[in-house]
Amino acid sequence: MAEKILIVDDEERIRKLLNMYLVREGYETVEAADGQEALDLAMGQDFHCILLDLMMPKVDGIEVAKQLRKQKSTPIIMLTAKGEENNRVEGFEVGADDYIVKPFSPREVVLRVKAILKRSSETAFIEADATAKDVIAYDHLVIDNDAHRVLANEVKVNLTPKEYELLLFLAKSPDKVFDREVLLKEVWHYDFYGDLRTVDTHVKRLREKLYKVSPEASEMIHTVWGIGYKFEVNE
Repeated sequence: MAEKILIVDDEERIRKLLNMYLVREGYETVEAADGQEALDLAMGQDFHCILLDLMMPKVDGIEVAKQLRKQKSTPIIMLTAKGEENNRVEGFEVGADDYIVKPFSPREVVLRVKAILKRSSETAFIEADATAKDVIAYDHLVIDNDAHRVLANEVKVNLTPKEYELLLFLAKSPDKVFDREVLLKEVWHYDFYGDLRTVDTHVKRLREKLYKVSPEASEMIHTVWGIGYKFEVNE
């Protein structure tokens, strides 16, 4: 079954261009011309990825992302204009996973979609078999990277792709401190000139999701004041 992409932009020309390239790559696409239509579609059915314009009539992309994140972990790629740096930061703060600056190459969009789907916790959840090798396990937290699954106190935690990558990156180097610049470089894999608050926001959201099912797991992500973060393992 083809993976389904929701394209949200108030410019029909952009929607049709993205639609053409994504369909050519084998994706199923649905279009929305404004934020309200996007919310109605995204809440009513499941998508594998959402391409979301930031500035739109009725309901803007920030509000769409904010509402979606209350219920879903669907990967969101923001489409933003060059002069909207502050809005892009706000987009990350409400749960967007990536952004692409207009004007963009449709080929770049396709590559970004492929990359985010490949590592997406929303699409890659499969049941791991007993021979799974790529597993990080502690008393209150298990990261099964073969199944792209996180369990806190044996309860599955639904994370966005960036939240999952951040947790995995930290957990692979327990007790090692990483500053925010390093985390931006390593977790956001390409050139990303974002605000350091992006890291803080993702850490906060990750902790909140873990805390709901396991306060002990949440406390493993430790703030090192004045420097950054580490995955703390208590003996």
